[in-house]
Amino acid sequence: MADAMGNLAAQQPGFLGMESTRDAQGLGITVSYWRDEAALLNWKAVAQHALAQKLGKEKWYSHYTLRVAKVERHYDGPEGR
Repeated sequence: MADAMGNLAAQQPGFLGMESTRDAQGLGITVSYWRDEAALLNWKAVAQHALAQKLGKEKWYSHYTLRVAKVERHYDGPEGR
């Protein structure tokens, strides 16, 4: 489902990218980036995404955390630019 949602998200207007990682026990984090809040809200309204969220709550996750944040600055590499 994670792969299917990643592919579906990538097709949505305003999608900028996604990063995901998991440890050996399966604990993980996925971060998706959107052009603006309107694009994010449109993604939230996609029916297949809503179904995946419902299944996650009912079947796959005993706990989850969702954060919505605005990236003000971004730096890459040791040079800090």
